[in-house]
Amino acid sequence: MSKSKLHWGILGAGAIADAFVKGVQSGTTGEVVAVGSRSIEKAKNFAEPFGIPRTHGDYDALLADDGVDIVYIATPHPMHPRWAVRAARAGKHILCEKPVALNHAQTMVMLEAVREHGVFFMEAFMYRCHPQTIKLFELIGQDVIGDIKYVTATFGFAAGFDPDSRLFSNALGGGGIMDVGCYPVSICRLIAGAIDGKGYADPISVNGCGERVETGVDGTAAATLKFDNGLVAQIACSVQAGLDNRVVIYGSGGRIVVSNPWQTNRGEAEPGVIEIQKNGEVERVEVQADRTSFAYEADTVAQTIAAGGQQVSAPAMSWGDTLGNIATLDQWRAGAGVVFPDETPEGQGSLTVTRDTLARRSDVNMRYGRVDGIDKDISKMVMGCDNQMSYAHAAAVFDDWYERGGNAFDTAHLYHGGLQEKLLGQWMKTRGVRDDLVIISKGGHTPHCQPDTISRQIIESLERMQTNHAEIYILHRDNLDIPVGEFVDVLNEHVDAGHIQVFGGSNWSLDRVAEANAYAKKHGKQGFGVLSNNQSLAEMTRPIWGGCLHVSDNASREKLIAWNMPNFAWSSQARGYFLPEELRMRLGLDNYDVWDSPANQARRERANELAKKYDVSPINIAAAYVLCQSFPSFALIGPRSIHETATTLPALDLMLTEQEVAWLWRGDA
Repeated sequence: MSKSKLHWGILGAGAIADAFVKGVQSGTTGEVVAVGSRSIEKAKNFAEPFGIPRTHGDYDALLADDGVDIVYIATPHPMHPRWAVRAARAGKHILCEKPVALNHAQTMVMLEAVREHGVFFMEAFMYRCHPQTIKLFELIGQDVIGDIKYVTATFGFAAGFDPDSRLFSNALGGGGIMDVGCYPVSICRLIAGAIDGKGYADPISVNGCGERVETGVDGTAAATLKFDNGLVAQIACSVQAGLDNRVVIYGSGGRIVVSNPWQTNRGEAEPGVIEIQKNGEVERVEVQADRTSFAYEADTVAQTIAAGGQQVSAPAMSWGDTLGNIATLDQWRAGAGVVFPDETPEGQGSLTVTRDTLARRSDVNMRYGRVDGIDKDISKMVMGCDNQMSYAHAAAVFDDWYERGGNAFDTAHLYHGGLQEKLLGQWMKTRGVRDDLVIISKGGHTPHCQPDTISRQIIESLERMQTNHAEIYILHRDNLDIPVGEFVDVLNEHVDAGHIQVFGGSNWSLDRVAEANAYAKKHGKQGFGVLSNNQSLAEMTRPIWGGCLHVSDNASREKLIAWNMPNFAWSSQARGYFLPEELRMRLGLDNYDVWDSPANQARRERANELAKKYDVSPINIAAAYVLCQSFPSFALIGPRSIHETATTLPALDLMLTEQEVAWLWRGDA
C-alpha cells in the first residue's frame, strides 16, 4: 500500500461506488483501502472483486478508520448531509455524489462543517473533470462563435416505473430533476460563467415545470434559465424518456455542439468531440482521454489535496458552484411542485438536518444579558427572522443558531405576511425548545399602529407561532396621533392576560418613551422596558425606511445609560457598510448611501485598524461596538446563510474597553 497515494474509503456500496472504485484503480493518485456499508456482508461482497483490504459493517466505523484519508459518499441523496458532516468532524476529506443534498439549506450545513474542520470537499460531477469539459471551458473563453446568446442542454433516459426504486422514491429524493436534471443546470451555469471569465454564474430567473408521477416526484421536467449577462438556457430532463442528451451553444457567429457532454461511461475511456459549426463548415475538436470521468475526478481531487487546497477551481465544482447549483435545482423543483419529506416539519420532526437531536455545542462562546421582567438569560445577539423563505432553510439556520448558544429570536407580524412567524412556530414545536427561548414579537407597523389593531395582531402572531406568549413585545412604529397612554393601557391588558411579559417600542423617540413611562408610573402600570431603535458604529444619514429612528448619537446613548434601558439594535452592523466593497456587492447589500458620510468613513477606517489588532474582520468590530455599550445592548442580526452567522459570531469574543468604544466613535479618546 503506497503512502504517497491518497487513501480512499467508500461510504455506500452501490452501483455508482463500483464505477468510482474502478476509476480510482485506473488512475494514478489513489488507492481504495476500505469500504463501509450497512452490513458487513454487503461490504465484503463489494470489496472482494476489487481487492479492498478493509471492510466495515457501518459508516461510523469507516469514519473511525485511521488509514482512510478521504471518503467518497455514495449513499442516496437524503443521507449525504449526515455523513458529510460526520466525515468532516472525523477529519476526513470528502467527495460527495451529486446532487450534494436535497436542497440549498442542507448544503449550507455540510459546507459550514467542512469550513470549520478544514477538510477538502467536492461535489462529484465527474464530467466536470473530463478533458472534454476543460476544453469546452477554454473554447468559450476564446469567443470562437462570437457572443453566446442561447444554450440547450438535456439529459434523459427511459426507466420503467417502479414506486419502490430510488429513481421514483419521494423519500429518497428521486425524480428527473435531482437524478439527471442537475447535469444540464450545472453545465449551463458553467457556460454562463465562462462567458464572463468566471468559473460559474447563477441565473437571475428560473422558470421551471414538470410532470409528477404518482409518488410525487417529477418524471419529466423542463426549465428556462436567464443570466444577467443576457444568456438564456433551456434545459430538460427525464427518467421516463430518452432525450438527445447533448449540449448546443448558440452564438452570434455560429454554434458549438457537444454530443456526449456527460461522459457517463463507467468502464471505458471515451475521447471527447466538440463540433464548432460556423459559416457552413464544421470543425471537429477531438479531445484525447485515457481514463473514465471517474478516474479523472479522483485524480483531480488527489492533486488538489496534495497542493493544499480545500476546494477545486473551474470547471470542477467549487463550493460556490455547488451552492448555486442546488439553489437552482430548488427553484426548478418548486416550479414542478416537488417537495421531499425531509423538507417539511412533519418529515424532519425533532431531528436536525444531520438526523441528530438538537443540542448546544460546547465549542462556542455565546454571551448573554438580562432584561428586567424576564427570568431567562438572553443571547446578546438575536436571530432576526426575516430572511427565511422555506421551512428547510429556516430549520437549518435556526438549528445552527440554537446549537451555537443563541436563544433569542426577533420576528414581526408584518414580515412576509406572517410567513416568518409560522416558520418559527413550526420549528419551535417540532424541536421542542420553546421553553429555552426568548421570543421578541413586533406589531403595530404603520399604517396599522392603533391600539385595537395591535391587540388583534398580538393574538394572531401568537397563533402563527403556536405559543401562548412572547417574552418581549415591541411596537414596530409609533403613531403620534394616538395619546401615549392608550398604547400603555392596551399593552398592560396583554401583560395581565399573560400574552406578553415586557414591552417597548421600535423607532420611538426617547421623549415619547419617557412620556409613556411617566404615564405608566402615574397610573400604577407597567411601562416600556426595552427599546429597539437602530444603533451601529455607522450613524444613519437619513431614515433607511419611513419612520425609522436611531440612538447612535451621543445624546441618545447618554440617556440610555442614565435609564439603564436595554436596546435591541436593528441593522447593528449597518447592513454591511463595514464589509469590503466586493463582498458587499456579491451579497446584494443595498442602501449604502444611508450610511456613507465622512464621519462614518473615518469610523470604518478605525474599525479596520482595530480589526488588524484583534485579527478579526471590521464587521466584527462594528458588532462588538454595539455589544460593548455602557447600557444593556443587544444586536439583532439577519444572516441569510449559516456562514454569515458563523462569520458574525467572533464579535462575541471581543470585550472592547470604554476607551476603545469611545475611540471608534469619536477618534479622540
